[in-house]
Amino acid sequence: MKTIGDQQLVRRINRSVLLRLLRAQPGLSRARLAAESGLTKSTVSLLVRELLDDGWLDEAGAPVVDGLGRPSTPLRINVGVRALIGVEIAIEVVRVVCVSLQGEVLYSDAQPLRDHAPSVVCAQAARMVAAAHRRLLVSGLRLSGIGVGVPGAVHDATGVVRFAPNLGWRNVSLLPGLTDALAGEGISGVAVQLQNDADTAALGEYEFSDGEGEDPLIFVSCDVGVGAGIVLNDRLFIGAQGMAGEIGHTVLQIDGPRCSCGRRGCAEVFLGSRVLDREAGELRRAAGFLGVLLQNLWVTFEPRAIVVGGKSCEAHPEFLGLAIETVGRYAESAGMPPPVVRAARYGEWAPAVGAAALALHEYLRPLHPNSEARRERAAASESAV
Repeated sequence: MKTIGDQQLVRRINRSVLLRLLRAQPGLSRARLAAESGLTKSTVSLLVRELLDDGWLDEAGAPVVDGLGRPSTPLRINVGVRALIGVEIAIEVVRVVCVSLQGEVLYSDAQPLRDHAPSVVCAQAARMVAAAHRRLLVSGLRLSGIGVGVPGAVHDATGVVRFAPNLGWRNVSLLPGLTDALAGEGISGVAVQLQNDADTAALGEYEFSDGEGEDPLIFVSCDVGVGAGIVLNDRLFIGAQGMAGEIGHTVLQIDGPRCSCGRRGCAEVFLGSRVLDREAGELRRAAGFLGVLLQNLWVTFEPRAIVVGGKSCEAHPEFLGLAIETVGRYAESAGMPPPVVRAARYGEWAPAVGAAALALHEYLRPLHPNSEARRERAAASESAV
């Protein structure tokens, strides 16, 4: 029997329940937390004390009198002790951000990607993370997790990048290389999570939303490559092999131009940033293709929101607006109100900020239905987080 391990898991689950409640409803008291969570008051008191001591929570001020005339102390997430680091490994650039537990960007850095060789990429990313970590330490903040987003399909349990055609990668075991490179820079004992960049961007929009999280939510990334991250039922929807959301390789034109993946007529050959930069006069046509793609995602998933970002949107501000007009025409033809389609909250930094959100997302959800290995990695880093 794994009694001790089971008890530790239950404790982590209960802690995550309280943290998630306070992220959604800042200012809850211990009594309210007990009522909202279904946990006993004694259990809540014990866990709140742990979370206060660990720097996750802060008592928000003087006690107030509740509806029964009893004093209670409001609680909130403590943004002054812990922070997260997010990394985006893109086709042409590496971005690193430090982010508070509530999504405030504390530090950011971007450098051209020097080489596509995995070992070189890991070394460059690790050096940039080490510099960001030093900034956190100077600010008196503790690193609670590192997330990394890459432009390809990631196997959830192993951290293997199965397919990243624009980097020339197939079945690259990136997570161990990143972990070793970080250790070489003096960063160890911290949970490191790896995921597709559009998936991380979706999590950034979901976890760091201004109000209640939008679920389902789809993030569409129009960069050198085109991809989508899907949040469904409070989880990333990644598919059986981590390939869900590879919408850049859905075919929009039979026998169209050849794509980097080997197919013809993929979305990427019409919407990718390199294509738009090369064929600026075709922007309206490309926006029409994006509108078709968004309309297909809308009718397939019926999300509460579709968020669109990436280099194509940053370089061509009118691009998304034209695509939204196309979606609106389809909705009008069907006699339906159009879906909510909006620009990324963090602009070009969305995947990097989302990578930081990935680290938080995994900590707040210790039970992952598809990844025992991921739970073990998180548990191994519990002392650091």
